[in-house]
Amino acid sequence: MPAVDQLVCFALYAANRTTTQAYRALLEPWNLTYPQYIALVTLWNDGEQTVGSLGEALQLDSGTLSPMLARMENAGYLTRTRRPDDERVVTVALTERGVRLRTELAHVPQCIAAGSGLTDAASARELIDALRHLTEAMKDLRDHPDDARDAHATRHTA
Repeated sequence: MPAVDQLVCFALYAANRTTTQAYRALLEPWNLTYPQYIALVTLWNDGEQTVGSLGEALQLDSGTLSPMLARMENAGYLTRTRRPDDERVVTVALTERGVRLRTELAHVPQCIAAGSGLTDAASARELIDALRHLTEAMKDLRDHPDDARDAHATRHTA
């Protein structure tokens, strides 16, 4: 067994890659990427919003988000409009075509759930909760790496 198979980080990496590849296969007929799909899901569920709030929700920076939204606007899925009262704020809204995509892509979540082996909503919720907990822990580590190094050093010198 390769050494990487014993690493949690590699298991997460491999799961992420293959999940993204599965989404790519499902979304290819619509020429959509996974980030574009999650932007659509956010707009379908949360409605019109600013580029800033969408970027926050998707955890994407403006350098990634703006070109992606431009491609989606060119495809006719959404519009971006500057607010008249503050032109620095850009609002993103779905077009009729973007709204119709919800029906066309309704099979995607079921396909992903079936492919992942999640048998019910409770098992999906459990996995989501565990991954959110991991994400928060890794954000804390990212933001405070010295704390983790200090804790590790303290445990091994005590």
